[in-house]
Amino acid sequence: MHLSKKCSAFKVVLSALLIVALLQLIYLSFLSRFHGKQQRYRYSELFGGSGAKKNGHPEKNSRKERLRYSLSTGGIFDNSGQYRVYKNLIKSDFTTNQKPGSDPSSNVLALATHTTINNLHHLESLLERWHNPLSVAIFAHGQDVKFATALVYALSFFCPQIQALVDFHLVCLSGEMASFPEQDREHFAGLEDCSSVFSRLETHRDTYKNYAISGNVSYPNNLLRNVARGGTESSYVLVIDIDMMPNADLQQQFLAMITSRETADDEVFVLPAFEIRHDRKMPATKAELVQLYQVGEVRPFYEELCPRCQAPSNYSQWVNSHVRGTEALEVAYTLTWVDPWEPFYIGPRTVPLYDENFKQYGFNRISQACELHVAGYRFSVLSSAFVVHRGFKIQGEFHPRKDEENKRNRVLFRSFKEGLKTKYPSSNRRC
Repeated sequence: MHLSKKCSAFKVVLSALLIVALLQLIYLSFLSRFHGKQQRYRYSELFGGSGAKKNGHPEKNSRKERLRYSLSTGGIFDNSGQYRVYKNLIKSDFTTNQKPGSDPSSNVLALATHTTINNLHHLESLLERWHNPLSVAIFAHGQDVKFATALVYALSFFCPQIQALVDFHLVCLSGEMASFPEQDREHFAGLEDCSSVFSRLETHRDTYKNYAISGNVSYPNNLLRNVARGGTESSYVLVIDIDMMPNADLQQQFLAMITSRETADDEVFVLPAFEIRHDRKMPATKAELVQLYQVGEVRPFYEELCPRCQAPSNYSQWVNSHVRGTEALEVAYTLTWVDPWEPFYIGPRTVPLYDENFKQYGFNRISQACELHVAGYRFSVLSSAFVVHRGFKIQGEFHPRKDEENKRNRVLFRSFKEGLKTKYPSSNRRC
């Protein structure tokens, strides 16, 4: 009898455990179906389909339609016919709402940058520092064309700051076309919010080593710079690489400076360029930068690879002046361009474009600085503004064909300099 009672109690406990397990399975199945339904709705809300509510988000539906229209144009070919350009693939609210006669002070300075999809994750940290208009030109090739189209649309859909301020432009090979990603759910099923899109971009980072794009495709850096520059209506533009960052409050400081002085169309404003160890926090002010500089955590940009390329900025003079950080931004000193200086600068939108014949590694920025010099521009170094590249540039981190590309572009640079004599016949300046 005692044994029979024990067996009955065991059966009751076992039955209860089985019921609990069954309920857990039912609950997990419900969660899985609910999550799947939610993901299907999220995808259809993003890219269309029967799951989307036609009137749920009219402003986001219109954003989707604008993207469809941009893609339907087929883009335009660049001057060489090698690349297809989708200018203003996605417009920011800032650009969309700009009207003739708008307050000029609202659009004084914009940032322009370029990248491949594997470096687009840097946009997240850049936007933590830069809260003003930003124009981004992206180069994509092969399957990355569709991936880039979908991801930048998702960024503009889920990220309020990007939606408000960032314009995206897409460049691909002329034989490739971007399309609206309505059926390809595999890559985008998990996109729920802004952080999830950047997490997806993180998985795509460092796919290629610098300019080593699959299929030996040339990265058209100067074309991208021109596309990004042309994508903004700002009076002044700062062109940087996407893994660089300006000092904090640059836009406000520059606006205050430019409204208090007489402007000149033949003047550009140089920001000394630095690079910082990967594990260090980006400095926000000159005082923070100088502290890191003095202990070797920050050094001049390209110090190891090409110290002469930035040395004319005169780092010692800049570092030892205007350090307190309480003074207004101003011109610290003015320099004459010398070979091979390739400064980063804020320039009026009228400055000469970058020469698009330069691709891959070498002479792509110096050629434009050289032309500014021949055209008569002054290089005025700003007192407390700067840009910083994340990570030290070191030998061995570049792709195998770097030296070959540099040699080819050196020959092109010689021809480019000869062409400037014809373009500016009255100038007595030479590179």
